[in-house]
Amino acid sequence: MRRSLIHCAVVAAVLLSIQPQFAQGPGANPAMLKAKAQNVPEIPAELVPNFLKLPPNLYFGESIGVATNSKGHVFVYDRGHETRLFEFDQTGKFLRFIGDDLYGFAFAHVVRVDPQDNIWAIDEGTNMVIKFNPEGQVLMLLGRRPESHGLEASPPPGTPVPEARPYVFNRPTDVAWDAAGNIYVSDGYGNSRVVKYDKNGRFIKSVGTRGNQPYQFNTPHSIASDAKGNVYVADRGNRRIQVFDSDLVLRAIYDQVGAPWAVCITPGPHQYLYSSNSNPNNSGPEASVVTGEIYKMELDGTIVGKFGKAGKLPGELSTVHEMDCRNDNEVTVAEITGWRVQRFKLSPRTQTTSARQE
Repeated sequence: MRRSLIHCAVVAAVLLSIQPQFAQGPGANPAMLKAKAQNVPEIPAELVPNFLKLPPNLYFGESIGVATNSKGHVFVYDRGHETRLFEFDQTGKFLRFIGDDLYGFAFAHVVRVDPQDNIWAIDEGTNMVIKFNPEGQVLMLLGRRPESHGLEASPPPGTPVPEARPYVFNRPTDVAWDAAGNIYVSDGYGNSRVVKYDKNGRFIKSVGTRGNQPYQFNTPHSIASDAKGNVYVADRGNRRIQVFDSDLVLRAIYDQVGAPWAVCITPGPHQYLYSSNSNPNNSGPEASVVTGEIYKMELDGTIVGKFGKAGKLPGELSTVHEMDCRNDNEVTVAEITGWRVQRFKLSPRTQTTSARQE
């Protein structure tokens, strides 16, 4: 089957599976979208113009994921007329496509790069997490694509979600690792859980069901880990970040920074957590004035500041779907509705304000 037809099938499945009570689009209540945090200092942010250089007649589609490696290379996972994984060098020059025509590519979600510079693609359409080595060869597969006769149809609204299985995902969203190499997958739109595997892909445990209580999720959309092995889960539909230790025991909840569409954690001896209260897909102007900002936080949830506003112009933010923050004061964002990738240089201030923890 042609990949464009697969793409359309997955889009239809996505639309059918959206529950009205969790809508974040045109029908969303703007008052519910505004972050709770008040009087947050603005962090000066400067756009790096045109830092990625596409060849003539090559374009991004929905720029769904972005990540960098230790050399400064940039990887963009993209939903266009087909699903593609771009690689650019540190100057922004296009180098190649990785996994071109790969059976595991159908409907991109995010891309991540681990500490060994391996590249991980999370594909929501094939229910797979795919690990490539730096040369672009497939090293590991987690999950399994539905049978080749087609993608599984979405059940009618209200249908109970089947019990999750250790090695089968239901529209996974992201991946992270701890220092020991253990793998954490946010899974996702269907299963509402976080799954832990060892470095060889052996299942260890999972936590989470659908709901709004601690240990429950409403679209765990993004995930990141710190140097101590704590795991930060962007519980987007519940408008909070749940923080777990490496054994997936809940340690904290941060609920002051809106709906976390994307989270990332900086490396180095003093780590920071970034979270995007993104402008919801296809939202109206009422939502745009209360969303769009990206928060910078200490790992304990203390808010350092924020930057960005919703908009379509260069330097403004549409729907930020993934962020990379390999450098402390440099944030790169992939925008699903803007069909673009932007990079910002930050000049942080020292003033802070506290975020409530539960």
